[in-house]
Amino acid sequence: MPGKVTLVGAGPGDPGLLTLRGLEVLSQAEVVVYDRLVSPAVLALIPPTARRIDVGKNAGRHPVPQHEINKILLQEAQAGRNVVRLKGGDPFVFGRGGEELEELAAGDVAFSEVPGVTSAIAAAAYGGIPATHRDYASSLHIITGHAREGALLEIDFEALVRAKGTLIFLMGVTALPQITAGLLAAGMNPATPAAMVENGTLPTQRRCVATLGTLAERAAEMKIGSPSIIIVGGVCALGSRLCWFEAQPLHGRRVLVTRPKDRAGTLLSKFRAMGAEAVEFPCIETQPIHPCPAMEQALGRISHCEWLVFTSGAGVEAFWTCLRAMGQDARALSGIKLAAIGPATAKSLEAHGLTADLVPETYDAAHLGEALAATASGKILLLRAEDASQALPAALEKAGILYEDIPVYRTVYHHPDSPSIREKLEAGYFDYVTFTSASTVKGLLSAIGPGPDLTHFTGLCIGPQTAAEAEKHGITVKTAPQATIDALVNLAVKMDEKV
Repeated sequence: MPGKVTLVGAGPGDPGLLTLRGLEVLSQAEVVVYDRLVSPAVLALIPPTARRIDVGKNAGRHPVPQHEINKILLQEAQAGRNVVRLKGGDPFVFGRGGEELEELAAGDVAFSEVPGVTSAIAAAAYGGIPATHRDYASSLHIITGHAREGALLEIDFEALVRAKGTLIFLMGVTALPQITAGLLAAGMNPATPAAMVENGTLPTQRRCVATLGTLAERAAEMKIGSPSIIIVGGVCALGSRLCWFEAQPLHGRRVLVTRPKDRAGTLLSKFRAMGAEAVEFPCIETQPIHPCPAMEQALGRISHCEWLVFTSGAGVEAFWTCLRAMGQDARALSGIKLAAIGPATAKSLEAHGLTADLVPETYDAAHLGEALAATASGKILLLRAEDASQALPAALEKAGILYEDIPVYRTVYHHPDSPSIREKLEAGYFDYVTFTSASTVKGLLSAIGPGPDLTHFTGLCIGPQTAAEAEKHGITVKTAPQATIDALVNLAVKMDEKV
């Protein structure tokens, strides 16, 4: 079967700016060929089954030549593979996408293109600078500030000055003095508002605000580097009032999220919505125990139970899968009361049309056990993790309540990108590391190995049992007042307010 290449614009960095079509195509990729400007958050969306080819740099940290990239695309497609060429920004806005498609067309390879959000618009917007404004500019001009190797910039500065619109230069950090000098020589007023936005749309974004006459000097003082865009025009005067992105409560903070990959999305998105750089490090994975004869037997006599109890969404999914495999549905639970350790677990039940009859006021195993002990009179069936907390059964035993405790899933530790994460933790790169269970603490320690210095970050813990596990290993912790994702994120916000 013939292969195909799809050029996909990854946008300027914020994963929320990857288009729906781009995400759809990426999710079906067998091979992904990507550039250095594609953000880690977007790379995390690549399917685990896809082979990755980094053409942004090699061991010598030099860009892979364009003719080599073209050759890779041709070879992979001719081998019958579905290839995604993932490029920062938009492939057709100074991204050499047209050149790559020309090569594919010459090689008789099928191709298509998914536009991306260009940094020319997005980085300016995240810096509070509208590309056009009725009172300041009625035209927009996007210019490359990068010349071919060994050549001078070929820019008609006089034409740009006559246009009186907003000027946005991409890839122009090195050429900034030439750009400002060219505009000034062409007659532009040195007092014209100007700005640079570094790492636009990312939590590390910085703005350099100046005038055309002072921009080069100011950028040098701030050590503005690549990637950055240069903006010249009256609209730059609006940046100080309209820069919403850098005003977010966690802007500039770095958070390591250790939750399992299939459950990390909400926490990642909430931290990113607050302006933080949230890095996914799923060092644990929950795996259903299958087959699970003990659960099958217990569900076969479920009518003898008064309560069915869940302490996680993973338990709910394991239960539901087993129930359906037995040819049954929710009707098998007629007359059975359901308990959930917290709102997230209750929401997992709701996804299957089931409503929790009991959720404790404090979302942990001990308080769930106390609530059940005060309510239950009949037998209780617990469907939990293989290494679950003993606080729940201890509370039931103390009350003399009959129960059956069945492990239906286990926690598995794995070590993605461990050396890099260990290095960043020891260097103090992360401000916070989130722990949503004692297992995530153990998983992080298992991943990074023995002996690291764990004093350079604060562990944000979802409950006292999780905090106790982190403290055992010398981690400074703060515990959320409630065992919810929102409470965990708000804890970080409140901590920043005190700084």
